[in-house]
Amino acid sequence: MNSHRLKTLAAVAALSLGGFGFTAVVQADTLGKVFQVGQVKTQEAQSSQKTIDKLADSTRDLLQDYKQVLKQNEGLKVYIDRLDKQIGDQNRRISNLEDSIAQVTVVQRQLPAVIERMIESLDQFVALDFPFYAKERQQRLEFLRNNMSRSDLTVAEKFRQVLEAYKIETEYGRKVSTYKGRVQIEPGSEREVTLLQIGRIALMYQTTDGAVSGAWDPDAKAWVQLDSGKYRNAIRQAIRIADNQAAKDILTVPVSSPEAVN
Repeated sequence: MNSHRLKTLAAVAALSLGGFGFTAVVQADTLGKVFQVGQVKTQEAQSSQKTIDKLADSTRDLLQDYKQVLKQNEGLKVYIDRLDKQIGDQNRRISNLEDSIAQVTVVQRQLPAVIERMIESLDQFVALDFPFYAKERQQRLEFLRNNMSRSDLTVAEKFRQVLEAYKIETEYGRKVSTYKGRVQIEPGSEREVTLLQIGRIALMYQTTDGAVSGAWDPDAKAWVQLDSGKYRNAIRQAIRIADNQAAKDILTVPVSSPEAVN
């Protein structure tokens, strides 16, 4: 009986050990699968983290690009505002130019008549003035009159020439000069003389031998002889000064006194 019981216990023990081994195998297999799943999850998590890191980097780059675009946009706004102001100013200038062109058209139609009146006024002025450089001034007036009928000259050029003539006449009033000419000293008697022009104050002459001196009388519109003893040396010295042959000095010359106008 004891022998049979021992065999039974041995059989039970064997069965118990066999069940434990099976359970251990099952648990090991389950743990292996769990570890494998965990490993896969870890790899997936690492891959996801890399993707997130890439997205974060890309987002930062996009943010920097966006900020840069914003700055450029602000700069473009300032530039566009400046261009708008420039365009507005140019439009105003264009409008002014168009108005000026329209006015120029009117002026061009009226300018020839103005030029003719200016030439006529200059002619009258020369006729009333001291007769210095008479031939030269008359030739200039004739030149201006002839140019008025020339079709190859623009109105602007004709106007410029008249203004130049006025400028020359203005300069005469500020200069002291001498030149050679002929003066009728006595009726039917012309002599070669040196003419002395002192602005529009006085116009005198002296013969080449210095024997006869005279001056233009603006009231009588004629030449008058001067006292040689009183003015001979003064006029000679004035001629030398005008020709830069002597130092400038105070001179005594005949000057017509202005008359009072009522």
